[in-house]
Amino acid sequence: MSKTPSTPINWFALYTKPRAEKKVAERLKAKGCQVYAPTQTVIKQWSDRKKKIEEPFFKSYVFVQFELKDKFEILNTPGVVAQVTWLGKAAEIRAEEIEAIQEFLQAYQGVSIEQIDFEAGQKLRIKHGELEDEYGTVVRQNKHRVVLEIEKLGMALYAEVPKSQVENIEK
Repeated sequence: MSKTPSTPINWFALYTKPRAEKKVAERLKAKGCQVYAPTQTVIKQWSDRKKKIEEPFFKSYVFVQFELKDKFEILNTPGVVAQVTWLGKAAEIRAEEIEAIQEFLQAYQGVSIEQIDFEAGQKLRIKHGELEDEYGTVVRQNKHRVVLEIEKLGMALYAEVPKSQVENIEK
């Protein structure tokens, strides 16, 4: 894979097989790619011992810098499932965003990522997006999105929005 200094190389997120993040990162580095797959030290408890291990911070994800012409070779790396997309296009990540993640993880130890889950019937407010400041009731959810019932003009509207765009108003 060649790198041309005049051509900017973008960062992308790759979705990996479960528990394959470290191997994928190693394989991509062997191909000459710039890879970011942060880990954190955690203590695991077994019945007979405790052990410190390095776990991926972003489970099933690695960030990699490559040119679009190398996409096929990158996606065919063993352990890579798919490239993360947004609105049907490859989700490009700016270098500043990767640097911000790196700085944050260096500055704050013991940080963790938690899956956001809501209860059916819970009231939420949409924080931003096309439906900003609308209120809705949770109907169902999946890993990244929530379906809200929004009552307007005596009708029930159903909107599917990213979990990152809503907040709990029942405190």
